[in-house]
Amino acid sequence: METLETVTASLDGAVGTITVNRPEVRNALSKTVLSEIGAVLDAWEDDGAVSAVVFTGAGEKAFVAGADIGQLAGYDLAYGLAAQMQKLFDRVEEYPKPTIAAINGVAMGGGLELAMSCDIRIAADGAKMGLPEATLGVLPGAGGTQRLTRLVGTGRAVEMILTSRALTAAEAERYGLVTAVVPREELAATAAATAATILSKGPLAVRLGKLVIRQGAETDQKTGLLLERLAQTLLYTTEDKAEGAAAFLAKRRPEFVGR
Repeated sequence: METLETVTASLDGAVGTITVNRPEVRNALSKTVLSEIGAVLDAWEDDGAVSAVVFTGAGEKAFVAGADIGQLAGYDLAYGLAAQMQKLFDRVEEYPKPTIAAINGVAMGGGLELAMSCDIRIAADGAKMGLPEATLGVLPGAGGTQRLTRLVGTGRAVEMILTSRALTAAEAERYGLVTAVVPREELAATAAATAATILSKGPLAVRLGKLVIRQGAETDQKTGLLLERLAQTLLYTTEDKAEGAAAFLAKRRPEFVGR
């Protein structure tokens, strides 16, 4: 990767962490940030040393506070149609490796949209989350209207978007927007432990599980069940399935190879 200016990319074991590193502006998402996140994802997608990705923000205050308002003022029709942020977050959602948002502070607008594109969201107890775009005369345009609805339901999504109300971490957990709330000092360790748990499972099962859940949620149940059946049938033919069964019967840890 070329030198990064607005994000940092680090690796701890098989877990890569992408940290938005603009604490002076509460880690606002500029065009450069989006480009650099994409570059890291490019580099890690086919890198066998990276098996999961954690997203977080630098500093004590923010995960990602939202779009860079200085740049937002110049957005126009062409930029809206290009949908750079929406396309990046679609890519995060479809990334072949598990993704975790470690929400260490404020996650507003594009910051919450980034978190919602991840597979799992874990929040620090002081975090706040919301989609305040209507106060600027625009909508959450990077997946917010769609992902929030699927996570918390239509009624709550409409209320949050139209009023711009921010949720506390406890409210977000109650709504189903985040999967866990932990003390801030435990957030990084909790995200790492969650990633380690996922990586102890069969990698093909994890990858196909992501695919079937995501695609099944976008179709009718009968089609979703067909996707599930086909994925399971494929997994039945793998070395990992044989290893998983053998390890269980022998009362030992499985040694998966991703085949």
